[in-house]
Amino acid sequence: MLAHYRKSVCLSLFSTNLPVGEQFDSTAYIYQKDREKFHLLLNLHNISPSSFTVSTRKEANSKKGLLWLEISPYRVIMTMQRNESLSYRHFWEAGIYGVSRYWLNGNPPKTSGSLRLRNYTRYLKLDGCPLPTNLRIEYELWSGKLPLGSYNLHLDINC
Repeated sequence: MLAHYRKSVCLSLFSTNLPVGEQFDSTAYIYQKDREKFHLLLNLHNISPSSFTVSTRKEANSKKGLLWLEISPYRVIMTMQRNESLSYRHFWEAGIYGVSRYWLNGNPPKTSGSLRLRNYTRYLKLDGCPLPTNLRIEYELWSGKLPLGSYNLHLDINC
């Protein structure tokens, strides 16, 4: 049986070597698939941005969408779906090169395009039992042999 829980979360993503960073506080739904597998669904229409930079109303509207994380202690897949801008999917597994894929949602759809990058996951840790309370991922983003920065993703789930 699929169990689900409504929890408040804080999600932050920042670069350790570039001026990039964002933090969101919101409510998410956690679906427990089995003992160690979870899906977290975050509707970005209801976010409270507490970002490192001040967001304008236009920027806040562009952040609307759906964020879906498939979480286990061994791998994480994060998918962002937006109607009118950038969508992406990241695959992280500790110690391996994963795929980060970005889609530009054009209007009309013929103008849409995609970009595929590699990421190397240096660290992946999921804490909490029976429900996750903390997820931390440290990874590098690469385009071929060109490094595009080091990043930390941190998810706090208030139980």
